[in-house]
Amino acid sequence: MKAVLEGLLFVVGDEGLSLDQIEQVLEIDENLAKELVRSLKNDYESPERGLRIDFLGNKIKLTTKREHKDYYAKLIENPETNTLSNAALEVLAIIAYNEPITRVDVDKIRGVSSSSMIRKLTSKGLIKEEGRSTLPGRPILYGVTTEFLDFFGLSKIEDLPNMDDFIAKAKEETDDEVDLYHSKYREDEEKIDTKEENGKIIEEEK
Repeated sequence: MKAVLEGLLFVVGDEGLSLDQIEQVLEIDENLAKELVRSLKNDYESPERGLRIDFLGNKIKLTTKREHKDYYAKLIENPETNTLSNAALEVLAIIAYNEPITRVDVDKIRGVSSSSMIRKLTSKGLIKEEGRSTLPGRPILYGVTTEFLDFFGLSKIEDLPNMDDFIAKAKEETDDEVDLYHSKYREDEEKIDTKEENGKIIEEEK
C-alpha cells in the first residue's frame, strides 16, 4: 500500500493528493491512510533520499529537498537541457491553445500522463499556474508565460498560428498522398495488364 501511495503521489505531481482521495483510491479508512503517509514521510527523511513529503494546504505532495536546490538550478541553466523534446512541445502546444487548462485535461488530449512534462515546463518558466478550476478537487489551471512568447518570438498569444490552417494543410497533404497512391497503383495495374496481354499474344503465336 505504501508503494502504491508513493506511485500515486508521483503520478499526480504538483496537484498533490488529499487524505480523502488517498482513502477513496486505496479503499482504506482515515487512520490507515494517515499511517501510510507518516510511514512514507519517515522513509524520505533519510539523507540518502532526494525527495520528501510536503503538506501544502490540504494536499500531500512529493517534492524535492530544498537543500539540493543549487544542483537543480545548474541543471535548468545548462544549455544542453534547454532543448525541448517532442513530448514537451506537445504539452506546451496543448496548453498554449487551450489555456487555462488542467493537467487532467492535458492528459486526456494526449492519452498519457503529462505530470513530468508540466513540471519541466514550469521549471523552465514556459508555463505557470493560472489559478484553480471550479471542478471537484479544484485542480490547478495552467497557462503559458511571457517567457514562452519570447522563446517562440511571439508578441502576444493571439500570434500563434491558426490551428484551422494546420488542419486544412494536413488534410490537403493527406489528400495529395492518397491521390499519389492511387495514381501509382493505377500505373502498376496497367503495367501488369500489359504484361498479361503480351504473355497471351506470345502464347497464341506459339
